Amino acid sequence: MSTITILLADDHAVLRAGLRLLINAQADMQVVGEAADGREALDQAARLQPDLVLLDLSMPAASGLEILPAMRRAAPGARVLVLTMHNDESHLRHALRAGAAGYVLKKAADSELLSAIRTVMRGEVYVHPALTRALVSPLLPPAMLPADPWADLSEREQAVLILVARGYTAAEIAERLSLSPKTVETYRARGLEKLGLRSRAALVQFALAHNLLRDDQPL
Repeated sequence: MSTITILLADDHAVLRAGLRLLINAQADMQVVGEAADGREALDQAARLQPDLVLLDLSMPAASGLEILPAMRRAAPGARVLVLTMHNDESHLRHALRAGAAGYVLKKAADSELLSAIRTVMRGEVYVHPALTRALVSPLLPPAMLPADPWADLSEREQAVLILVARGYTAAEIAERLSLSPKTVETYRARGLEKLGLRSRAALVQFALAHNLLRDDQPL
C-alpha cells in the first residue's frame, strides 16, 4: 500500500497539530510538512513535492486563493484540498476554478476529511455536501432543485432571524416587530431548528451565504 504524503498549510498551530495526529493515525497517510502562511506553503510544496496539500484559504502573507495557481506550478503532481471555514458559494467556485481538487469545511474536519483526501487522490473532486447545491442548481430544472430551507420559514421567523443575525437583542426585536420577547425567542428557536443551525455564528454564516443581510432585505 502506497502512502499519501501530505503538506498541512494553515496558520493555526493547534489545528495543524490535531490534523497531524488524525492523519498520521491512518495506515495510508503521512504528514511530511507544515506551513503557517502562504509563502511558506509554496516553498514547502516546491521542496517536498507532496501528493496532497491541505490548504487553508485564510492565511497571512498570501491567502490560499492567491497562491492556488502558483501551488499547482510549484508542485504539479500534488492535488490541493481546501480546508476552510468559508461556507459559501463564492469561495467554493473561486477555489475550484483556481485548481482545487476538493473543498472541505473545518467544522467537518474528521472522518469526512479522511474520506475527502482519499476521494481526491483517486482523481475525483470532493465538495462538502452542504455546498453541492451551489454546483448542481444551475444544471437542474426548477422541479428538481434541492429544497430551500429558508423558504420553509414563516415571514415572522425570517424577520426575527435576520434581525438576530444583524446583532439585535430579543428585547430590541420585540419592540421593532411589536412582539413579546418570549414570542421572539420562540420564533428564533423554531427558525434555527428548521435551518439546522445551533448558534448565532452559524446563522450569520448562513445569512451571508444566502445574501440575507443586504439593506433592502424586507422584514
